[in-house]
Amino acid sequence: MLQERAWHRSWPNYLPRDLGISPSPLHSLLTDSASRLPYRTSIVYQGRTFTYSQLDDLSSRFASGLVALGLRKGDRVGVFMPNMPQFIISYFGILKAGGVVVTCSPLYKERELEFQLRDSGSSLVVAANDVVRGNDLYNSLEACRGRLGLRHVITASLTDYLPALKRNLAGLAGVKNLRREGTIGFMDLIRAHRPLERFVEVDPMSDLAVLQYTGGTTGTSKGAMLTHHNLYANAMMAAAALPLTAEDITLAVLPLFHIYGMTVTMNAPIFAGAKIVLLPRFEVKQVMETIQKERVTCFCAVPTMYIAVINSEEGKRFDLRTVRACISGGAPLAVAVRKKFIEMTGGNLVEGYGLTECSPVTHINPLKDALPKEASIGIPLPATDAAIVDLDDPEKFLPTGEVGELAIRGPQVMRGYWDRKDESALVLRNGWLLTGDIARMDDDGYFYIVDRKKDMVDVGGFKV
Repeated sequence: MLQERAWHRSWPNYLPRDLGISPSPLHSLLTDSASRLPYRTSIVYQGRTFTYSQLDDLSSRFASGLVALGLRKGDRVGVFMPNMPQFIISYFGILKAGGVVVTCSPLYKERELEFQLRDSGSSLVVAANDVVRGNDLYNSLEACRGRLGLRHVITASLTDYLPALKRNLAGLAGVKNLRREGTIGFMDLIRAHRPLERFVEVDPMSDLAVLQYTGGTTGTSKGAMLTHHNLYANAMMAAAALPLTAEDITLAVLPLFHIYGMTVTMNAPIFAGAKIVLLPRFEVKQVMETIQKERVTCFCAVPTMYIAVINSEEGKRFDLRTVRACISGGAPLAVAVRKKFIEMTGGNLVEGYGLTECSPVTHINPLKDALPKEASIGIPLPATDAAIVDLDDPEKFLPTGEVGELAIRGPQVMRGYWDRKDESALVLRNGWLLTGDIARMDDDGYFYIVDRKKDMVDVGGFKV
């Protein structure tokens, strides 16, 4: 039997316990904000701005292009690029066309990329085609494309949406947009199609929106099947927890191909109608310049990014006092780092917790009305249950203070692993997801990770 929800005694006043989450297509995050706030800025990218109406229109044109190329409901589409407007346009266009997004790290080598595209059965890929400072972003796909039987490859450039002057400067800085044989240009596809008038109908509760690959709680790389409802619900939860409004300006420097960046720095701000400032990669000086120039209010990141900011010799040159709310995830956040960052910005930085199989966020230290607890991952988000279960018998719930495996139940929990029923059955038990993390809960309902199972994989500072 589940223990009493002790965290309700610590519940912050600003955060509703019931968000009224109803099943919705994930792309309605964008269409609703575009309807509500058509002329508000949705994306800022290297000086180029897009309104919500423009972003909605571009993604609908992309969806129309995909349908014309023969995309059918449920087809998987690989998205292989860094943070750039085309990632967001493609993402929502794929969803509107009834497809399933398969995000691929642009750092993947040939073997990793081929495995993921083959395992997911992706029939089409949207890829960055630039050579950046000698690094060919398209090279891994070129090397394995012939073995995959892909129907189409759509290529996009980091320079496609740059203002003219910056496009010229990009060439001088070593960014080359190369035409690739046998591919379709992203901009050509957008220009050739009118917006899709009728989106492909989906069942938010059962139809997949994203196949997100992870080392998982059982060690081997596999696709977490995340439905429209899973990701829509978690976007609502994250937006409420921060909390985000249309007045906020969020920095998206976490990679959008990672589930943490996807939900917290893309989907949640779009749900709120906030402005997203896109950076293709993390460079500490550029991050601080951007925070100052754009007056960023929300900067969600991983501990290594916050450490780089507080240790930067140039930090005093920049005014970072617009920063209001930050969630740190992916690794434990040192108390000293948190305190120094708060001193530097005047904003609040708290630790949260999540995993790919939960879309990903499940816990957060409240940003207002309650003090964060040192070394704690915080309390469960609205509509989320958490419990500590016996390591040998996950049907047995443990009392407050005892150490066991952290289990999660809520609308953000995945349907299972793609084409891996046995492994899905190992981690999904009676509606609960076994996280593979060893934890305890205190009397106030705050949770603490005390150990991690050996089979978790750490990739570039992210727990996946």
